[in-house]
Amino acid sequence: MGKAKASEFFKKYFMVLVLVVVFATFHFITGGKTLLPSNIDSLISQNAYVFVLGTGMLLCILTGGNIDLSVGSVVCLAGGVGAIIMDKLRFLPDNAVWPVAVIAMLVMGLLVGLWHGFWIAYVKVPPFIATLVGMLAFRGLANIIMGGFAYQVSNKPFLNIFGGGNNCYIPDVLAGVGGPIVIGENTLNKTCIVIVLLIAIGYTVFTFINRASLIKKGYKVDSIVSVVIKTVLIDAVVIWFGYKLASYKGIPTALIWIALVLGIFAYITTKTTLGRNLYAVGGNEKATRLSGIDTRKVMFSAYTLMGVLSGFAGIVNIARLQGSTPTYGVGYEMDAIAACFIGGASAYGGTGSIGGVIIGAALMGIINQGMSIADTPVNYQKVVKGIVLIVAVLFDVIMQMRRKGAKKKATQAATTEKGGAKA
Repeated sequence: MGKAKASEFFKKYFMVLVLVVVFATFHFITGGKTLLPSNIDSLISQNAYVFVLGTGMLLCILTGGNIDLSVGSVVCLAGGVGAIIMDKLRFLPDNAVWPVAVIAMLVMGLLVGLWHGFWIAYVKVPPFIATLVGMLAFRGLANIIMGGFAYQVSNKPFLNIFGGGNNCYIPDVLAGVGGPIVIGENTLNKTCIVIVLLIAIGYTVFTFINRASLIKKGYKVDSIVSVVIKTVLIDAVVIWFGYKLASYKGIPTALIWIALVLGIFAYITTKTTLGRNLYAVGGNEKATRLSGIDTRKVMFSAYTLMGVLSGFAGIVNIARLQGSTPTYGVGYEMDAIAACFIGGASAYGGTGSIGGVIIGAALMGIINQGMSIADTPVNYQKVVKGIVLIVAVLFDVIMQMRRKGAKKKATQAATTEKGGAKA
């Protein structure tokens, strides 16, 4: 029984353990530089697109291991459109221009999503082919629209709201309340500290209320000891993370947008009919269709939402880089796919979660940042990321084979037992 529990724990938290090991490794290699508050802040802003695109990619992967290869090109196209609008309309007040640009970028992403959804869901073009065409076509279209030139974005409200300006942090509205909080050489952002503590308390309360609700409904739940340990560890990570942000400039607006996207789609995938249908299609598309669910609409919805999130990633991207060029977004699709698979999404579909995307995106961000700080050559960085991805997929394949083997043994045992009873 002990071995079974240990095996289950290892399978459930394997990537969390990997994340801790990788983080500790780069902490050692870089002489502790990865833990500097400024680098923690950079980890968020530099990898915001990975969290956003990984969320959309998860929806596609859930439908049967499908992917979208065009997201990097769509980020470039949508970002280019927004940058051009803000550049050409600079004669208007800044507050009048950026909403138009944001809407245009989201609409551009939506149109791309509808385009892919139509060909994949209703014409039955394989997702790999349809999105490969999109990757080439939309990259070319971005070059045509921008004429091969770079466009700078200087709209201050836009940059501050979406994480690219000097004031792109939640204001410390509690700074004047009481005296300053100083730890070592750092004066902490009080608003950040309060928000983080409220999040930790809220998570703790929700965890135990939800557990009590599940028990009342008759569901099997984890032991109270394991729940307490898990909750304490998560709260500790949240508070530590908040302390690092408070030691720098506070909560960046990019983090707010990331949390909003993750929260919305965590709700969609776990609490809505669409979310359940995504898992059902990935688990067994034929059975799902025979049960009366329109699998075409499910597939269409997945790629439409992926397009919208690609447009939003374009917004975040040009805000951070304060401009757009025809080369932006190259390789973004690989980061998003890797974040999903590393986070536990199955290459066969039907398995994965937003929590897994968070772990996968964080791991990719730590690897990218750690190797950059360590001055690792770009080509070696690609090799390392490729190895990490194949190991994650290999782990998934092994787990799938074990599950199938266990299922086969259970079926054979049931058949043998049935035959013995008849005899």
